[in-house]
Formats: sequence, structure tokens, C-alpha cells
Amino acid sequence: MNSDDLIRRCQNGDRESFDTLVRQHYDIIHRIAYKWCGDQHNAQDIAQQACIKLALSIGQFRFDASFKSWLYRLVINCAKDFYKSPNQAHNRHTQALDIEPAVSAKMERNQYARQILEHINHLPSDLKDTLVLVFGGGLNHKQAANELKIKESTVSWRVHEARKLLKQTFESATLPEHTTDAVGGAV
Repeated sequence: MNSDDLIRRCQNGDRESFDTLVRQHYDIIHRIAYKWCGDQHNAQDIAQQACIKLALSIGQFRFDASFKSWLYRLVINCAKDFYKSPNQAHNRHTQALDIEPAVSAKMERNQYARQILEHINHLPSDLKDTLVLVFGGGLNHKQAANELKIKESTVSWRVHEARKLLKQTFESATLPEHTTDAVGGAV
């Protein structure tokens, strides 16, 4: 069965088809959630919320765009909603206090990755969304432009601006000298 038929069955209330659809796309849902927030536990919560929202809004999918495109937007919106929640402001502060000092090379790399994701989380929403699709979702600039419904040149500009802002942030922060940044260049 092709995915359009599967989606139509979901829209008609077929629970087995919905389970199949979620199983087929859960890795994408979770990966985008994780790339957006950088925290495994929050990514699981966001992915769960995205699956609930998918169930509630599958009837709104109109086949005028690709399902993956529609799904990317749904997950990103769930992530934004998740972080707007008053409970999440407290959780982010608590998590930042719980980071242990690095005692091995692997822990140092993990800490550095968390720092990078924290810096990405502070980017303007449009830049962050673009980075998540391009670097987190593996989309090329044209695909990301289609997902975001903007020009491909705008995606390129956003990636450039995000890299520039991140570089400025990294230059002013104390980070390990031997690392490279998460968006493709040396720090």
C-alpha cells in the first residue's frame, strides 16, 4: 500500500493504518525533535506530543505538499509549544545545573555537543528551524525551502547567518580548541 492510501485510511479512522504510519515515521519524528531541543528526554516528550497531534490533525492533511514536509512542520510546532510551556523553563534551568564536569574525552565531546545545541536553541526561531531541517533532518537547501515555504536563497542566507552568529558565540565562549562546530566548520 502506498503512503497516500495509508494516510487516507488514517483519515477514515483506521487505527491499524495509523499505527503503521507512526511506526514508519517515528524515527524521523524523534530525530527532528532531538535536533531541535538537544535533550533525549525532552525529544521523547516532544515526539510523543507530535504523535498525539498527528492523530488529532491527520484529517487536515490535504496532499498538496509531501507528507514528510507536513510532518516536519508538525514536529517543529510541537517542539516550540513544548518549550513555551511554563514547566519547561524550570526544567531547562535545572538540567543546565545538573551537567557534570567532563572526566573523559567522550564526556567532553558530549558536553561540547550540549553547548552547541544550547547555542543553537538561542538562535532566532527562523534560523533554528532552518538548521534543524538542513543539518538535523539532512535536507538540502531546496528541500528545506520547500518545507519552510520560502526561497532556496533564503535557506542559504539563514544557514549563513546562523553559522555567523554561532561563530561569534563560540569565539566569545570557552570551548575546547581541538573541536569543530556542529554546522560544518572549524571553530
